[in-house]
Amino acid sequence: MLHCRLRAFLVLVSCAFSFAPAEAWSSDTTEPVNVIFDTDMWSDIDDALALAMLHALQDRHEINLVAVTVSTDEKWCAPYVDLIDTFYGHPNVPIGVVHNGLNTAAFRRLFPSARWPVTRYTELLSAEKKRDGSFVYPHRLIDDSKAPEAVALLRKALAAQPDGSVVMIQVGYSTNLARLLDSGADAASALNGRDLIRQKVRLLSVMAGNFADSTIDGRTLARGAPEFNLESDVPAAQRLFANWPTPIVASGFEIGLALPYPALSIERDFSYAEHHPIAETYRTYADETSQKWPHNHATFDLTAVLYAARPDRNYFSLSQPGRITVLDDGSSRFDNSEGGSHRYLILSEAQKARALEAMVMLVSQPPRQK
Repeated sequence: MLHCRLRAFLVLVSCAFSFAPAEAWSSDTTEPVNVIFDTDMWSDIDDALALAMLHALQDRHEINLVAVTVSTDEKWCAPYVDLIDTFYGHPNVPIGVVHNGLNTAAFRRLFPSARWPVTRYTELLSAEKKRDGSFVYPHRLIDDSKAPEAVALLRKALAAQPDGSVVMIQVGYSTNLARLLDSGADAASALNGRDLIRQKVRLLSVMAGNFADSTIDGRTLARGAPEFNLESDVPAAQRLFANWPTPIVASGFEIGLALPYPALSIERDFSYAEHHPIAETYRTYADETSQKWPHNHATFDLTAVLYAARPDRNYFSLSQPGRITVLDDGSSRFDNSEGGSHRYLILSEAQKARALEAMVMLVSQPPRQK
């Protein structure tokens, strides 16, 4: 046990580097962080790379992956999560799926000029078989019908954890977590959703919003502009940011855009396995979309994972406290407020190389049992 004065000093140093809300983080850095990961796992490949990061962090005993929930209502998403979990040697991580949520048809209505789905990597890898008929990537879930409903799983997972021990990471739409907020008492807990979150969760790390101007495909995307994760389920995002009872740290679109994952890593760092789901996902995405191969890919969701797992490593700085408000078109506004419980990530030029290197090392780390 650290001497109390040294322990206090370490806490002060950690806060000076990360500006994390004091109530969000324990000063005991030896215990793995209990993590729940909520992902759309559908429209882009950064979700897959983020999940690979979480498994590497679990192998390093930095986190305990309590559960994964999927916010896209498509049958191949959960099997894909399962095959990633299985490949990395953690096949028993509970997986929950949204019911009556956003699916391909809903996205075509929301974004009529866009191509949905942009890629079928979840289906192609989940269904891929060897000549003998066995799966190239073994998994127990054949489709999402055998997986528990997401909110029920979230409530059960939270109720089983010590108070104030859980960090939740949301890298897709807010559907599942907004429904968790609205949930009532059940067999898992006598608390309603908001009170259960308040009791068990110490931080929500979310990939959402735009908090600085950025440039993409030669055009400027203004601070606060509509962002995909918010646009996809605006009512849920509005409820989440208005009512979530613990600190929230948002990684805006501009952060992941500034830290592209290098294709060189995909070409060289995954050859330890004849069939690697992360490398194949990356290449499948390139084949199925207009992205050229090789290409460097934005790390949107990875940044939310990196901050959640390592808030005190100075990979990022944080804004002043305030409140994030989601507007009806999926745009967002941040208002400084001394008592606010929301902050967003800020990335300096000096931080870029370290943050990207950390993400690449974690994504490409071989499974412990390989």
